[in-house]
Amino acid sequence: MSTPEQTAPALSANAPNATASAAAEAKSAKSETTAGVVFGIGAYGLWGLLPLYFLVLQPAGAVEIVANRVVWSLIFCALLITITRTWRLLGTAFRDRTVLGPLALAAGLIAINWLTYTFGVTTGHAVEASLGYFINPLVSVLLGVFVLKETLRPLQWAAVGIGFIAVGVLTVSYGKLPWIALVLAFSFGLYGFVKKRVGPKVNAITSLTVETVVLAPIAGATMIVLGLTGAATLGSDGPGHFWLLAASGIITAVPLLFFGASARRLPMTTIGLLQYFAPILQFIVALAVFHEAMTPDRWVGFGIVWLALLVLTVDMLRTARKNSVMRKRARLSAA
Repeated sequence: MSTPEQTAPALSANAPNATASAAAEAKSAKSETTAGVVFGIGAYGLWGLLPLYFLVLQPAGAVEIVANRVVWSLIFCALLITITRTWRLLGTAFRDRTVLGPLALAAGLIAINWLTYTFGVTTGHAVEASLGYFINPLVSVLLGVFVLKETLRPLQWAAVGIGFIAVGVLTVSYGKLPWIALVLAFSFGLYGFVKKRVGPKVNAITSLTVETVVLAPIAGATMIVLGLTGAATLGSDGPGHFWLLAASGIITAVPLLFFGASARRLPMTTIGLLQYFAPILQFIVALAVFHEAMTPDRWVGFGIVWLALLVLTVDMLRTARKNSVMRKRARLSAA
């Protein structure tokens, strides 16, 4: 048995190793966080610049763009699954009803979202489309109340109330309910809710593949009908246009993969802040590139929306800080 005198030098000798190990872990964690932020900015940045892609796809309409997006995404996903050798995971997902059912529902929701967003951008309503993603966090809060039966904190209630005022102001401004924004916000909010429930069971590639498989028959039939009626532009506007439409598979899948890589590395608070990149870029593109009009009353409406988001962000940061302090106290108590 070692005496205390023999043990002390051994512990002393191990101390530098423990310090070096802790430093290495801290460096690794910092590197992972940096990578997560880069992937997150990449994902939301690409989503924010998506209207520019629709601009170069003219004269293709919303229905043709979305149909091509589904079919080419499926082809690209099949290629990714082949490269990553995850066909077995895909088969498992199709055999599991608790996975297939929610993903089929998610497919329907994302199809509504894609079609509405593409229609908005290609018909001169890109500003309203960006509004949909600005108010999406508020919709997520409402879903928490009505679906998950969560109790809102005072600042969350304030943000939701301000959001309702903003919708009222914008309804008066537009002369109608901003339905494009509301459909986008609720379809994407519900999509995120469904995906979150099934998320731990499937990875991003498998999930997107299942969704596109569900939508592919409708998308394929739509492309055939458009071709037979002479309304398709895929094969009639030259090879450049063909390959731009074909690239929709990559343009759809890459941001989703970036988002998955970001979500694995970052806390939800950081993801919540990064999500504003997309609508901000969409808004800038709508004004600077598409030259859509913003009347004074619309600026007021958007300003109220941004105030609601500021209140929601303050609440999110306060809650995250409070939870962090509680976790630290719990660790100290355990120690």
